[in-house]
Amino acid sequence: MSQISDRLRALREAVRIAPDDATLRRLLADALLGDGFHDEAEAEFRAVLRLSPDDDAARLGLVRAFLRQNKTSAALVVLEEEVRAGRGGAEVHLLLVRTLLDAGEMQRAREAYEAALAAHPGAADVELAARLGAMRAGPQRPSAIEEADDDDDILRGVVERPHVTFADVGGMEALKEQIGLKIIHPLKHPELYRAYGKAIGGGLLMYGPPGCGKTHLARATAGEVEAAFMAVGIDEVLEMWIGQSEKNLASLFTEARRQAPCVLFFDEVDALAGRRSDFRSGAGRSLINQFLAEMDGIDGGNDGLLVLAATNAPWHLDPAFRRPGRFDRVLFVPPPDAPARAAILEILTRTRPAERLDLAKVAGKTEGFSGADLKAVVDLAVEGKLNEAIRAGRAIPITTADLLNAAKAMRPSTKEWFSTARNYVMYANESGLYDDVKPWLR
Repeated sequence: MSQISDRLRALREAVRIAPDDATLRRLLADALLGDGFHDEAEAEFRAVLRLSPDDDAARLGLVRAFLRQNKTSAALVVLEEEVRAGRGGAEVHLLLVRTLLDAGEMQRAREAYEAALAAHPGAADVELAARLGAMRAGPQRPSAIEEADDDDDILRGVVERPHVTFADVGGMEALKEQIGLKIIHPLKHPELYRAYGKAIGGGLLMYGPPGCGKTHLARATAGEVEAAFMAVGIDEVLEMWIGQSEKNLASLFTEARRQAPCVLFFDEVDALAGRRSDFRSGAGRSLINQFLAEMDGIDGGNDGLLVLAATNAPWHLDPAFRRPGRFDRVLFVPPPDAPARAAILEILTRTRPAERLDLAKVAGKTEGFSGADLKAVVDLAVEGKLNEAIRAGRAIPITTADLLNAAKAMRPSTKEWFSTARNYVMYANESGLYDDVKPWLR
């Protein structure tokens, strides 16, 4: 038996003998969390808090147990209460910001970060600031806008020529068909579209749970038509200096038009295209207006420019982005179905040493798993085999049982998203925009 297992066994026995010892139970909870027994760790942290309601470390441990199980909403409830009560210090403030970011709550994350800096001036985090972008309209940097006007300083996006195509995307046949009608056919038959006065280009918004392949699908779309591909992260646009974010966005569109045919892909687009009514300052509204103008082809049209965007929170987008000529096609990217899961697993295990795998059986045991979840399943199975291979001094093939055991140890990360989406689908769906999600709400 391993040393970790011995330690857990000893702690469990100690807690059995002294169940009212809060310190012992917290040690057991920490050990369970560290060894991957997240649901048991949650139960132990709850037991500690029943015995010792003022145990800040146990509350933080409970939050981490929630997050490991993708129970984001439950984690947010505890974190927000900790911040309101003034407990936990800078660590709790920053964990709240990160959790809000992971939940797609960009505006709330910005507000929480500002509150963290106000309460703890030394809590500034470079990585978080980069993900959040401009926090407030601060003092303008001398000659910032003039510097951006210089040709040498124009922002240039990283241009790719993807080699992946739809053949490298497991499943998603209905989505591929819709993207083909909207994007691929116009580029492959430009003369027909121009004959009918149809522009070649346009916008398409993909939404759904995280990890279901939106970015991979966008890159494969560019590869399918041999177009340039520019992936834009929010840190490439947002800056704290007034006016600079708008110039960054304009420069990216200018470069994409120059590279046409080009797929310009915005991930986490809700951070750049949120509802204008949600912004307290004019700076946020100004950036959204600039985005809308660029999508309308303010500088000579967008012929040959394909704007794809992905979001986990479409309900936060400004409605103006869904007008014709902008993101007029909205596609729900669901978790892969069983055939798609089998196809994804086949791609993921293609280059690994493996026995004849019954991927259909594994797919049947992974309902609700995202593409990212399936990758984690394969990675977990591989880690187990690596340990055996190191001891044996040779490669040991992965088996179907290895994949099934790895899948049993995981839970689908998409459940939290559907829990959040339910309220919007059931009570804020007058236009029918989220009808495609309804069959997934059980």
